[in-house]
Amino acid sequence: MVKKIFICCIPSIIILLLSLIFSYYLKILPNKTYSNKDFNIKDYISNIDMDNDGIDDQTDMLKSVRKYISTNPKYESRYYSTGYPNDEYGVCTDVVAFGMLGAGYDLMNLVNEDIKNNKSLYNIDVIDKNIDFRRVKNLNIFFKNNCISLTTDINKIEEWQGGDIVIFHDHIGVISDKRNKDGIPFIIHNANPFQLTFEEEITPYIDKITAHYRIS
Repeated sequence: MVKKIFICCIPSIIILLLSLIFSYYLKILPNKTYSNKDFNIKDYISNIDMDNDGIDDQTDMLKSVRKYISTNPKYESRYYSTGYPNDEYGVCTDVVAFGMLGAGYDLMNLVNEDIKNNKSLYNIDVIDKNIDFRRVKNLNIFFKNNCISLTTDINKIEEWQGGDIVIFHDHIGVISDKRNKDGIPFIIHNANPFQLTFEEEITPYIDKITAHYRIS
């Protein structure tokens, strides 16, 4: 009798195990995360507080990014006459833009001014303030002109801090203050409509990293 019951339960047990494995690899189940402290890495604190709210820019950037993704923006590219999306939709560049806005930096106006002052670098025929700052190619040029350029070697873990900006071939995100067991930082980003979480390990994207910046 007991043997029969056990045999009947085998399919359910197999399904449960497969579900757990599947959930782990899709990051539905949370993995253990680590912080700078676990690797004796000192938190980077900026000496600038652009919006004078008592929070340094680096910390403010990360805090504002988390506030933005808490709204669960759906991934979809749209044009906004306001520049900044004012509905529940957005793309990868909006994570950075809203993070900076919360820290006191209006990325739309900053990029627009940089384009007008360095038009040959951007190779833009018609300047459009409302959309230019939402393009990865333009942001890479802007950050290269105006921010601190850092290593793209993700294994130099001490040189990556929460609030940093990372650029890939055709994507952009913000470095999290969470790390995996090897000290590799997580990334906060909005990559596609099928993304299960906005904050995940950066390791699947390592080969596509092209630049790493810090607001200065």
